Amino acid sequence: MDSPFETLGIDPDADEDELVDAYRRRVKSAHPDHGGSAEEFQAVRTAYEAIRGGYEPGDELEPVETDARRPTDEGATRNGQHDAGAARNGHAGTGTDDASSGSGPDSEPEPERRGARVEFLDYDVLAERGWSLADDDLFEKAAESGLGGDAYGEVFVEPRTNLLKAAEDAGHSWPFACRGGACANCAVAVVDGEVKMPSNHILSEEMLDQGVRLSCISLPVTDDLQVVYNIEHLPGLDELRLPPQHARKMSTGR
Repeated sequence: MDSPFETLGIDPDADEDELVDAYRRRVKSAHPDHGGSAEEFQAVRTAYEAIRGGYEPGDELEPVETDARRPTDEGATRNGQHDAGAARNGHAGTGTDDASSGSGPDSEPEPERRGARVEFLDYDVLAERGWSLADDDLFEKAAESGLGGDAYGEVFVEPRTNLLKAAEDAGHSWPFACRGGACANCAVAVVDGEVKMPSNHILSEEMLDQGVRLSCISLPVTDDLQVVYNIEHLPGLDELRLPPQHARKMSTGR
């Protein structure tokens, strides 16, 4: 088995910047959407986390289990972040998924659907209409403007599902590239509400303070969210982008 340094193609004495750069390159090429495989993607993540955790030659590696289409959902649960978010939302887990009620007159009422409601807005709309992320009534204006499709709407995010996956499941096309938190193609601005990212390899503290998050690894921890997506070209984010795997389907049909 290759060592973590061999997997990432770096020397054992590589600095933090070299490590992050190598991870960004390898996680993109290793992803199944880019011609890699689930096993290769897992090996890259395992190597990166091992080195950041202080790996020394001869140490035993513990694999990071992952689904190539949803590379961070399982990791977030292992780290306790889903359980913590559920508890804050009044949905403390029991360790099972059989909370659904049966049918019939004597059955318990069906429990309220778990998850988060996300109101979204395409940043292109702001540019076209002269709106700003700082506008207090941004989403009120969007709701009154008759927008639809990918421009403005709502999606429901199931537990253990990231924002990008939820948008795709609802038929929307948000930009992305690596799906592993190694680029800014999928960046969103969280205007209201809160999400958790299990890790952060590229966003600066200033960006985080401004509400910028990566939708491919962001899990809601509040019942309601308002996010502006397609912000990848904002200052500071453009240089963190990778060539996208899929062309975006805009609401105009392009």
